[in-house]
Amino acid sequence: MKRRGKNTPPLPVYARVDLTTGGVERFPISEKYFKKYVGGKCLAARLLLDLTPPGLDPLSPEAVIIINTGPLNGTGAPSTSRFNLSFKNVLTGGIASSNCGGQFGVMLKRAGFDGLIITGRAAEPSLLEILDGEITLKPAPELWGLDAEKTQEALPEWYGKLVIGPAGENRVLYASSISGERVAGRCGSGAVLGSKNLKALVAYGTKRPEVYDREGFDKFVAKWIKFIKHHPMTGQSLPRYGSAGLVNKANATNALPTKNFQRGHFDRADAVSGETLTETQLIRNSGCVSCPIRCERRVPVDGRNLKGPEYETLGFFGPNIEAADMDTVLRMNWLCDIYGVDTISFASSLAFAMELKERGMADFGVEFGRTDNLEEVLVKVAHREGIYSDIADGTKRMAAKYGGEDFAINAKGLELASYEPRRSVGMGLGYAVANRGGCHLNGGYLALLESVGVLSMDALTPRGKAQFTAFMQDALEAVSSAGCCLFSAQTFVPGIFFDLGPNSPITRLVGKIMPWMGPMVALLLNMTPLVAFNSLFILPHAEALRRATGLRMFTGQFLDLGERSYNLERLFNLREGLTAKDDSLPRRLTKELQDPKNPRTAVPLEKMLPVYYKTRGWDKEGRPKRWKLLRLGIEEGRR
Repeated sequence: MKRRGKNTPPLPVYARVDLTTGGVERFPISEKYFKKYVGGKCLAARLLLDLTPPGLDPLSPEAVIIINTGPLNGTGAPSTSRFNLSFKNVLTGGIASSNCGGQFGVMLKRAGFDGLIITGRAAEPSLLEILDGEITLKPAPELWGLDAEKTQEALPEWYGKLVIGPAGENRVLYASSISGERVAGRCGSGAVLGSKNLKALVAYGTKRPEVYDREGFDKFVAKWIKFIKHHPMTGQSLPRYGSAGLVNKANATNALPTKNFQRGHFDRADAVSGETLTETQLIRNSGCVSCPIRCERRVPVDGRNLKGPEYETLGFFGPNIEAADMDTVLRMNWLCDIYGVDTISFASSLAFAMELKERGMADFGVEFGRTDNLEEVLVKVAHREGIYSDIADGTKRMAAKYGGEDFAINAKGLELASYEPRRSVGMGLGYAVANRGGCHLNGGYLALLESVGVLSMDALTPRGKAQFTAFMQDALEAVSSAGCCLFSAQTFVPGIFFDLGPNSPITRLVGKIMPWMGPMVALLLNMTPLVAFNSLFILPHAEALRRATGLRMFTGQFLDLGERSYNLERLFNLREGLTAKDDSLPRRLTKELQDPKNPRTAVPLEKMLPVYYKTRGWDKEGRPKRWKLLRLGIEEGRR
């Protein structure tokens, strides 16, 4: 194994697996690529751009799926059990990345591999086994047809597991992959694995990841964990309510999607809120390996102790279908996981189908407020039975067949997350420009600064939103590339604002000032080489990465890593035919006022997009300019 110098960890080791032939090639990532792209989704985007021919069907045997970790995975750093899946997006035709917790990523690294590059199609349903440096493809027809829970139960308990359910086998376009009770939900990774006849991957090993400066790293990690535990967001709010605590906050600001995004407020929202879940359903807290936040909710479902729903699932199986039944939400959350279905895309497609029925345009047997047949519908969608195969294709394709493009709530073909952008216009911009489609995380998650967080930077003004969106996107991209959970970045908002509260004069003043700081944020993004310091209070991931790898890594370079990742994803999308015209939202969100009396309650994309492109260093068509690619050291890749 090639080493880079004394006491320096080896370069990341990847394996290329051809499922058609069963061939396995083990190789180190080049030092050039490691220094520039580091790991996780940034390195995966580079490799995917290199290895994917333009125009390739994402469900073809030749399609590539990359499953990889980041440098901090398994090191003991907080919230670093995450791993990443990158592939051609089944719903949008652009790039996809899906992040997941569970044991698989940790065990993959302990088995001696930082990542897998998988192509081809197995001749029959198969299992990929990664055990202490050895990779074996095995027939597994007995697993085909099992749900995700039963599949994992059939495999050795001590293995890290990544599996698909029936939805992946039947190529539901938003089928997910599951590791333990954690889900890589978005963009159709389950469909990609299903198209390859790959039912499961298992990993086990005893190798401990090497760290460049173990003593210094451990001391810094101890401080970081203490900081996380004492921050009001990661030490109090998230452990107490999880992301479910956002339901009432979004509802209070009219940012909670209701009745297929027709409204932003639901009178019965409290029935499915994080507070109600904690008071009436919570058994205990839990969390991922190495995570001090412990944001997972354990809840009763059919007499069992199971993982509870996140904010998105509560919002979409509650207000967005005009339902207020917590028991139904808990059960649907579990059923979607074991059938291998993304709760966001599935529930959003249900809401669209309900509105089609309401308008007399199509009848799938579903309607707003009705929940008694949701399980039946889910099973039919997962198995692509009859007309329900259309729901399995998502809202964009449903609208192409039945009409209703104006209220098919997606961006680029991926259904939006549960934040109503007409009351969070920066989040609306993020949805429109997000490389993987209607994603709040890839979109910069500006809702946290506009409508559901402690700060409120005027949720309805376009001022400053383009610059803050670009900054937040870069920061979150870098955090993911390092191998960390994005919740670990929520300490970026100083804890004092949580202590003061949203109604404090100081908090409100800062919120009013922030939109005017857009030019300063843009200047910062163009001067990152000068940000030559690290801080526990500002993206501590950079210092942890430096001590773990020996790479030169300051906060500015860390943000450059995120910007490099974002531009690589953009290049992939451009090559696949997604252009500026696809940086859009459905008419309901851009032309129909949420509040007819308030002309600001629509998303003013036309005002924000030009500023966003300029901030990014892209031309008017949304293409990265040559100087931007040169500054980031990006070659455009194969054409």
